[in-house]
Amino acid sequence: MRHRPLLSACAALGTVALLLTGCAAPSGADPAASLDPDEPVTLDFAFWGNDVRAEMYDEVLAAFEDEHPNITVRTTFLDYTAFWEKRQTEAAGGGLPDVFQFGTSFMRQYDQNGLLLDLTPYLGDVIDTEPLAEPVLATGRIDERTVAVTISTNFWSMWSNPTLIKRVGADPWDGGTWDEYATWISDFTDRAVAAGVEAWGGTDYAGRIQSFELQRRAAGEDLFTADGEPEFTEDDLAEFWNSTASLRESGAVAPQQRIEEALPKAAFDSALTATDVSWDSLGAGFLLNLGPDYPTLDLQAPPTGAPGAADMYPNAGIQLAASARTEHPAAATTLIDFLVNSPVTGEVFGLNRGMPASETALSGAELSGLDAEIVEYEQSLGDRVGDPPPTPIVGYGTLEEKFRQLGVELNFGTITVDEAVAQFFSEMDVVISE
Repeated sequence: MRHRPLLSACAALGTVALLLTGCAAPSGADPAASLDPDEPVTLDFAFWGNDVRAEMYDEVLAAFEDEHPNITVRTTFLDYTAFWEKRQTEAAGGGLPDVFQFGTSFMRQYDQNGLLLDLTPYLGDVIDTEPLAEPVLATGRIDERTVAVTISTNFWSMWSNPTLIKRVGADPWDGGTWDEYATWISDFTDRAVAAGVEAWGGTDYAGRIQSFELQRRAAGEDLFTADGEPEFTEDDLAEFWNSTASLRESGAVAPQQRIEEALPKAAFDSALTATDVSWDSLGAGFLLNLGPDYPTLDLQAPPTGAPGAADMYPNAGIQLAASARTEHPAAATTLIDFLVNSPVTGEVFGLNRGMPASETALSGAELSGLDAEIVEYEQSLGDRVGDPPPTPIVGYGTLEEKFRQLGVELNFGTITVDEAVAQFFSEMDVVISE
């Protein structure tokens, strides 16, 4: 196999993230150097995903190596949390892969420490930018320098399992406010208990910072200003976490212990919950894990905090970046161009990595079944889609992980809302002051 899966504990990202400070990495080669088609080159490429995505990358990279026989690509992959833990450790030692999947949560942090190759000299030459819309290109830009290229976009969404819902005898969720969704979760769980089915209406959606962001945007504010100042107070966060306290205390949402027992699967693709508020790009993985007993999924917009609000935006689902220390910048950017723009990627991946950001990649995709459903979903959002928020602050990835950890503790019942708020704001003060 081309890929070498790495085993690692999913430790907290926040602790390791602190190691990034002051570890600037000088570029390992002349950024103007062109690709020599006769020079043997080996590139290390890392991504987050699972065995299914790894097999897809094997197929795509085989096509890339056929087109560039002098370049050999070695791949490694991990689940999302372990992937970032590994990258943070590598970043501290200056040993990032030549090319790796990336995300906006860490963009300012990695760029501030000189860890990312400036891709600007390669745009329009090695990396074709014509198939990429300007807002998509802008997601990888800091201070007029492009340090990452977005390969896919996705939206926050609501997944439902119609087979499980029918088995319990509940009505499908048909949209509404967050309060109405909480009522639906409770009703489903009550019906599941009466039917003798081990299932819950959903998980505690307040454990994800994206749901909090959606509610803040519905109120007309982003989480942070362009200057990195928070646009929410301790009272705002306490109100949000308290909004699902009754669901946790009544047992209406999946208990954390049962969620932990289902790992590495999530509660939704273990058929423990009927709905899941998450990214629309996760559908293929959900279906694969659920298996033939649950052949279909329904996709719709997540609950809203204010009907008519433009609370949603296209997220840079997956980006690609290159290490500032790569010894082969021309080869690395050639690989980035292929993974972003080649129709082969659209043909092989479909929407596995999210909606292809490149028109040429999308042209290679045969959209049917779940992929077609995702496209239809994104096109249906209409006026609910607003302007994207500012580029995340340095350390946003650390705060996102802290938010998730506190959500786990709240669901376990080992911490109060007031304690969770105090811990989050303490962490945020440290991150902002660095």
